[in-house]
Amino acid sequence: MRKILIDNSPKIDDEVSTLVDVLRSRSIEEPDRVAYTFLQDGETKSADITYKQLDMQARAIGAYLQSMKTQRERALLLYPPGLDFIAGFFGCLCAGVIAVPAYPPDPTRRSQVLNRLRAIVKDTKALLALTNSAILTTIESFFTEAPELRSINWIATDTIKDGMADVWEPPDIRSDTLAFLQYTSGSTSTPRGVMVSHDNILHNSAYYRYGWNHTRHTVSVTWLPTFHDLGLMDGVIQPLYTGFHSIIMPPLAFLQRPFRWVQAISQYKASYSAGPNFAYDLSAKKTTPEQRETLDLSNWQIALNAAEPVRYETMERFAKAFEPSGFRYTCFSPGYGLAEATLKVTTADRVKAPLICSVQAEMLATNRIVEVPAFEQGENSPIKRSKDVIPLVGCGTPGPGIFGVNVVIVNPDSGDRCEPNEIGEIWVSGPSIAQGYWNRPTETEQTFKAYLRNTNEGPFLRTGDLGFFFKEELFIAGRLKDLIIIDGLNYYPQDIELTIEKCHSLARPGCSAAFSLDIDGEERIVVVVEVNTTPHIEENLEQRQSKKQEIVKAIIKSVAEEHGLQIHSIALIKAGTIPKTSSGKIQRHACRASFLDKTLDLFE
Repeated sequence: MRKILIDNSPKIDDEVSTLVDVLRSRSIEEPDRVAYTFLQDGETKSADITYKQLDMQARAIGAYLQSMKTQRERALLLYPPGLDFIAGFFGCLCAGVIAVPAYPPDPTRRSQVLNRLRAIVKDTKALLALTNSAILTTIESFFTEAPELRSINWIATDTIKDGMADVWEPPDIRSDTLAFLQYTSGSTSTPRGVMVSHDNILHNSAYYRYGWNHTRHTVSVTWLPTFHDLGLMDGVIQPLYTGFHSIIMPPLAFLQRPFRWVQAISQYKASYSAGPNFAYDLSAKKTTPEQRETLDLSNWQIALNAAEPVRYETMERFAKAFEPSGFRYTCFSPGYGLAEATLKVTTADRVKAPLICSVQAEMLATNRIVEVPAFEQGENSPIKRSKDVIPLVGCGTPGPGIFGVNVVIVNPDSGDRCEPNEIGEIWVSGPSIAQGYWNRPTETEQTFKAYLRNTNEGPFLRTGDLGFFFKEELFIAGRLKDLIIIDGLNYYPQDIELTIEKCHSLARPGCSAAFSLDIDGEERIVVVVEVNTTPHIEENLEQRQSKKQEIVKAIIKSVAEEHGLQIHSIALIKAGTIPKTSSGKIQRHACRASFLDKTLDLFE
């Protein structure tokens, strides 16, 4: 067995070719070293697992799957937060089965979770589903509503005996073998599975390790869901790859009491932890000075801020709140990535304060960058956000050339490189770029096979995100695609619109738009909905007002139940007035502009 490099050089490891090799090497070299610790309630340690134990459990699950002749089949991973997911994930890899991490069944969000699960099952044609005994009991209650789930072979992996590991045989897999499908859609109708190979994982892990200075002495704390790309790479794969200790807690434990996150960082002397922007904001707002006085965050060296727009105001607020606890503003390391690139694309310098570029709001709206002088009155008085000035946060640079990551800013219409200070679509190439979308050749061709028009350089991944380079760092300016990100989760507007159109008979089908706005430094949902004007609601003003209130209440209730979202504003407009393209597609950006300048033809 070849050894894994555990130093911190930028050299890409060539001693292993699959993630299974990494697991086997760790179990041989450091069998009794604790790999993962789980805090059941975010505070109390309920389980540890060593490399040897994980290797044994993974090979036992792998052998069980091998006995079913399931190599290259897809297996849903439907686990509650905990260590069972990790064993199940590596068990799939040990069998050459394609893992499909998915949101675990939740009776409180039954409709949303069931619809998404059915869509993924249909897309993957999965024959297997791995879970534990507790979830298996829950999932059986879904069979009446979704009879197609009965045809899946449900396996409670916590009932598989470790002795099965003795009959495990190394699977026939290579570096380019598909390891897992990462479903990017937060929707219930159009999920897309990103095809991630072992080579993609190993390259991004080496790139990840370099960017955030990970070593075997790193200690991380995470509450990020393991079925999401950042949670999977950050909390599961990267700790194994580099060989450091990962402390894991349930996402709900953090959301219910954000203090648990920083408390665990303090207790375990974590040097690394990551979260989306809202997590830092929530932690600053929902902890007290008395609680912060009990913490020691001086060991926290890297605070990754990623997965949604990074806000200067949030970082400043968090740093000020936790400065008495030993936290340093320079620990913030904003980053940019996406599932289609396995995860990481760029990361900010790990020893400098985040780079801030304050830009003229008026020019930003026209895709041009005009910098406002960084300081108004002195070295420590940065310009604040206003209607005229927007401070944007740099997300770093691609790593050294050895990693082969190339990021360019491209005019999405012409396919030409953008000029300096011009906003364009972010295109990325490199070994971490995934193989495409599962069973979607047309979308794969459009998204993963882009070439620059003049030079024919490529292929590039079209990220759908808008950005620019300033002082060699990548800045994210917005989204070319209509993806909405709220509290670290992705939502597709068409799914919200479908929910709205189904919630009330007077909401016209195909005639609503959902988008997000920056309201006081937070992304908030706004919807514009055409009302089907019929004689029975035009009789008098009182009846019309009553119907409007009825529609608004139905929209709020349905979107909350289906998507877990709160709507900031609802605009009901007259039939036939919503902006559309010549082919009949909703022009969400035009709706957004009309909402802002108050030119919508409202239904009064």
